[in-house]
Amino acid sequence: MKHWKETMRAVPGSVIAYMFLRRIINAGRVTFEFRRYSRLAREAGVPLVPQWGERMFFLDNRTVETPFDRHYVYHTAWATRQLARLRPAEHVDVSSSVYFVALASAIAPIRHLDYRPPALFLDNLKCEEGDLMALPLKDGSVASLSCMHVIEHIGLGRYGEPIDPLADAKACRELSRVLAPSGILLFVTPVGRARTRFNAHRIYSFAMVKGLFPRLQLLEWTLIPDDATQGLLPNMAPELVDEQSYACGCFAFRKPEHSHS
Repeated sequence: MKHWKETMRAVPGSVIAYMFLRRIINAGRVTFEFRRYSRLAREAGVPLVPQWGERMFFLDNRTVETPFDRHYVYHTAWATRQLARLRPAEHVDVSSSVYFVALASAIAPIRHLDYRPPALFLDNLKCEEGDLMALPLKDGSVASLSCMHVIEHIGLGRYGEPIDPLADAKACRELSRVLAPSGILLFVTPVGRARTRFNAHRIYSFAMVKGLFPRLQLLEWTLIPDDATQGLLPNMAPELVDEQSYACGCFAFRKPEHSHS
């Protein structure tokens, strides 16, 4: 099977043709199942007999395991556990997953700032417009802060923001600026072989991540590796990052007590 897949990838257009053919076959299968289910429903006299005009076919959900985005499930799980342990009086999040802020607002009051603020309405959660390049926050004012799976996108134009190759570094300076002395920053970004995959995201080395926050102290970090058989790997050797292609790094930084920048 592995050899067959590798051969198919080597033939131009073969992957697209295979996917198209598979969808046609699956559409035929689901159409047959629709007709059979409708007949059985009518014979059983159930009230909800499906109508053809109301069909909504999903063709690719028959998998052995339930698929999920490993980066986004694991990094939000990591951050929620951090908040559950820290129990801040208030937490400020910048542009992280709306699933994270929605669920974590059950732990602590959250102020969520985003370039494109979501229309999300929950107790303990306030969503506001906020540009990571110029946060509407005073210097050293935030004791508990997060920005997760965000800076790798900044400046690539993907979400309508201005093109800027230095935007990630500028954004990290903003995060450092607003973090209070002794404050905690939860920071997440792709790690591995360093490169830019325009206009999707950047991927950073371990040293590059630390270099984005020269005035902050790294308390701990956790790796979500490429290997799908592993979950959260806390405080691994930094050299392991070099072996990854598109892994995810979860970093807890602290601003020194007497820092004012």
